[in-house]
Amino acid sequence: MKGKCVYGPVPSRRLGRSLGVDLVPFKTCPYDCIYCQLGRSTNKTIDPGEYVPVDDALGDVAERLRAGPSPDFIGLAGSGEPTLHSRIGDIISGLKGLTGTPIAVLTNGSLLWRPEVRDGIAEADVVMPSLDAGDQATFQRVNRPHPDISFERMVEGLLAFSHGFEGKIYLEVFVLAGVTDGAEEIRRIAAIAEEMRPDRVQLNTVSRPPADSCALAVPTATLERLSRLFVGCCEVIAESRMDPRVDAPGGRDAEDEILELVSRRPCAVEGIAAGLAMHPNAVVKHLEALAMKGSVRAQRRGNVVFYQGVGNR
Repeated sequence: MKGKCVYGPVPSRRLGRSLGVDLVPFKTCPYDCIYCQLGRSTNKTIDPGEYVPVDDALGDVAERLRAGPSPDFIGLAGSGEPTLHSRIGDIISGLKGLTGTPIAVLTNGSLLWRPEVRDGIAEADVVMPSLDAGDQATFQRVNRPHPDISFERMVEGLLAFSHGFEGKIYLEVFVLAGVTDGAEEIRRIAAIAEEMRPDRVQLNTVSRPPADSCALAVPTATLERLSRLFVGCCEVIAESRMDPRVDAPGGRDAEDEILELVSRRPCAVEGIAAGLAMHPNAVVKHLEALAMKGSVRAQRRGNVVFYQGVGNR
């Protein structure tokens, strides 16, 4: 991978202000989910690799932490599946030596059937896996996994990890209208979640332009109703609204910071301002300059305009 692997902080609905660490190349993933905000997977793989040298990743994080602003979490996430990094455990250990900021791993859970993957993320403070289907047919339709990953294998991995992990687990369930919003499908997912015993179940739906136009959002009222089918703590994730700060900190180039962020996660002006501690008016100015260069494009979803980097980072 070329360039810095750290981006944000990102305004996260689940973690507050999260400093992102991107450990794999753009759209390198065992899945090709129909709802992915980054588009179709270009490298569907289960082969691990040291895509980012460990020392480079730790150096980038240390540099960003010195520059500020201070994040609520460090999130191993980004533009692909972070557990494909063969030395993710060394990165987590190194981060623990750098900072007391809690570390979260945002994973689709596709590789947790591998003992070395479970061991690699064992020191994280929070792991946030996904479970988007309750059977093989829906799993294939929604997640479009690598051929070596069956629904049964994926679930076995989730259960093995959840029963051995000592940190917190927030299980994300992504609900799609006309696909997984039926009570029977949700009951199947809820039964697996009950066996996992996560600290939280978090229901989510489409809020940014998805990879496939058939991935449609579910109304909040429907999510609230479906949440009652889960045992334990189940919450509907709502878009966070954070107060924007005055300007970009640390003297960093604002256009580069914005481009790093929207190349990995489509954002609206408000989200960019909150994550990067900038005034919304300054964000608009920089987005206009980036659009003139052809570096970003705008896409409207409902009443919100999202900005996304053009081309792979």
